[in-house]
Amino acid sequence: MLEGLRIIEIEGLGPAPFACMLLADLGADVIVVHRKHGQPAPGMPERSLIDRGKRSIELDLKSADDVAVLKKLVSRSEALVEGFRPGVMERLGLGPDDLASVNPDLVYGRMTGWGQTGPRAQTAGHDLNYVSVSGAAWYASNCGEAPFTPPTLVGDIGGGALYLVTGILAGVMAARAGRGGTVVDAAIVDGSAHMMNLLMALAQTGGLSMARGRSLLDGPHWSRCYACADGGYISVQCLEPKFYAEFLARLGLTDDPVFASQYDAAQWPRQTALIAGIVAKHPRAHWEAVFAGSDACVAPTLDPVESAAEPHMASRGIWRVVDGVLQAAPAPRFSTKPHLTPRDIPARGADTAAVLDWLQSE
Repeated sequence: MLEGLRIIEIEGLGPAPFACMLLADLGADVIVVHRKHGQPAPGMPERSLIDRGKRSIELDLKSADDVAVLKKLVSRSEALVEGFRPGVMERLGLGPDDLASVNPDLVYGRMTGWGQTGPRAQTAGHDLNYVSVSGAAWYASNCGEAPFTPPTLVGDIGGGALYLVTGILAGVMAARAGRGGTVVDAAIVDGSAHMMNLLMALAQTGGLSMARGRSLLDGPHWSRCYACADGGYISVQCLEPKFYAEFLARLGLTDDPVFASQYDAAQWPRQTALIAGIVAKHPRAHWEAVFAGSDACVAPTLDPVESAAEPHMASRGIWRVVDGVLQAAPAPRFSTKPHLTPRDIPARGADTAAVLDWLQSE
């Protein structure tokens, strides 16, 4: 879908390379600039899954010759992505103004946690810090528990990488329309706060409270995960009354007066304790059978390996093993390309010679 779009990625961590993986999945030609003779970040493999579908070259951005190579690449590309603290690329002579002189139509994507400006812009942080300050972590737990979010997903990926991708594509569209290049300031605090607008709409009707445990997000017995007898979990989120009625029916609680009031927050703690006791009596497979095919909005909580084997997930081919690595297939899907297949994961620097030859040949 994005064939013909060339993007230069400066090696970084987390959301920036993930964003470029997504763009590569969709057909963009992503050339990732790895550090010459560098090593993967701690905990990351030599051939990282998030480099799949990219071409890899190695450059030393403190070398004048290699900087010249990068600038030549920029002159033949539509976008560049970097994820350093504000000012780092400028000190290398590779900031937006420097590269605009090479390619005035360049879309310069900058990925940070705090953004390019503001009191925290130069301080360190990680996913949970960003979503905590942005408000996105406030409802991310059951009532009475400390807020917590799935590692890297809400901030790095949702509020960071996906907003960077959106900004890059919007910038490319503008440049192709003749409006010149732009700088995309993709900050996790911006994106994760923006995602909260869907939830903030609930506040307009009283469905969202700033007090923990009093809103439709973090308090109800019908919106949480429950532990089963075998250590597994099921998820329940039957928000609408008709789905809640189906949930009660499947549990044999239709006529139980304790559960007659779905939205009375004062009743939620007692209702939660009773449901937890019921679910804890049987293994997860029992509850999967009880709710199979129903509109009770109940589903098992699975790890990635279990998810790959789950019938619905397997039927769509969502999880795949490529080169011995379990990975999710590209998304979203298109009618013209319904079965996008993950492309190979390059070794660091594997395409250096080929890219340099290509630059010299044109």
